[in-house]
Amino acid sequence: MSGPTSTEPLVPRKRPAQERSRRKFEDILTAAREVLIDDGFDSLTCEQVATRADVPIGTLYQYFANKYVIVCELDRVDTAGVRDELTAFSEEIPSLEWPALLEKFLDHLAALWRTDPSRRAVWLAVQSTPATRLTASLNEKILAEQVARLLAPLTPTQRDRRAVMAQVLVHTAFSLLSFSVQDGHDHDQTVQELKRMLAGYLLLEETAGG
Repeated sequence: MSGPTSTEPLVPRKRPAQERSRRKFEDILTAAREVLIDDGFDSLTCEQVATRADVPIGTLYQYFANKYVIVCELDRVDTAGVRDELTAFSEEIPSLEWPALLEKFLDHLAALWRTDPSRRAVWLAVQSTPATRLTASLNEKILAEQVARLLAPLTPTQRDRRAVMAQVLVHTAFSLLSFSVQDGHDHDQTVQELKRMLAGYLLLEETAGG
């Protein structure tokens, strides 16, 4: 199965409004994370997820057309969580102290990836088809827009470049965090290199006068 090739983002057919339905929706997503961790994306099926979530397969299909939509929704949830965490960090540390913000936030992300294997499983799953990659890129763009606002004091004359800079920073961070938790790789060392890479990039902009 080659997967969807739509040029439209993959989203649920509907989102639950009532509490009972929301619980079932969340149970489906939780079950999908567990299957991803245990069996991998290639082996994941909607039937597996419904069974583990203890919901009828028809209920699952009310919300999700296929497994590709499920993993895209998991990616959206993960991205929204990171966005909220970044907001909290940026409020805690003034933007002028960006090295401290960068280090603390990357440490926080690294801990999430190290302790929650579903992070990498979801990230890899959404790289599997053009449609899932498109959806994941739109999720990343939302986070990058937030990063771009944090970059504004460092790059006052780079308004045109700032959006691309933020997208590069976000995608680089996620890619290297995925790399860091692969078997045989030194997670802590990789995170340190990621910090040096991103701090050096931002420092170059700052010393160049934005």
